[in-house]
Amino acid sequence: MWKQILNIWKSDNLLEQAWSECFEMLEITYEMFCEAKSVLRESEQTIIKKEIKHKDIKVNKFQRDVRRKVMTHCTVQGSSDLPGGLILINIVVDIERIGDYTKNIVDLATIYPTRLEGGLFEDSLKKIEDSVKDNFFRTKKSLKESNEEEARKLLKEYKWINPECDQRSFEIIQEKDKSVGGGKAATLALYFRWLKRINSHLRNITTSIVNPFDKIGYTQKGFSEVDN
Repeated sequence: MWKQILNIWKSDNLLEQAWSECFEMLEITYEMFCEAKSVLRESEQTIIKKEIKHKDIKVNKFQRDVRRKVMTHCTVQGSSDLPGGLILINIVVDIERIGDYTKNIVDLATIYPTRLEGGLFEDSLKKIEDSVKDNFFRTKKSLKESNEEEARKLLKEYKWINPECDQRSFEIIQEKDKSVGGGKAATLALYFRWLKRINSHLRNITTSIVNPFDKIGYTQKGFSEVDN
């Protein structure tokens, strides 16, 4: 079904524009994530580039534009293309939410006075960051190539991220690392939470490649439900 939907989109100028905007949204949110992570984790100064929030505004505009294009197309062409339109709208909602959580990371970087270090959680945190970054790239590639095999592999391979984010948050609350306290503990716990949420929305997008519309956001039989 996914490849049939893609063929419909590519044969219609309006839906082709919406499809292209979807990928631009993914690219923008990826850039936002990398910039936000850099400010929070790699810089001693909390100087936030205005471009990050401008990019979030751009993502929101793209989302509204995609909705308009899909609605216009379905109004003119009838309900036959409605399933594909609904899937596309669902995808851009997830991308927009990724932008919001990335903006939350920017807010953390604004409030936290210095470079955030993970203490005993550093190795785990870096592994999660690298995996989420890779998930961006592979999700976009799978979507663009309508590669169902790669999508299933991606869902299985990065299934561990959300539970590990939860576990590290619990350990911070339980004060497993006594050197992490106060504002640093709160910042780390929130950061793990936002990483989990970003990963969840990337997984939702990936499920749209392999699942019918009513099961988007859920992994296939044999996998646990995607945790939002």
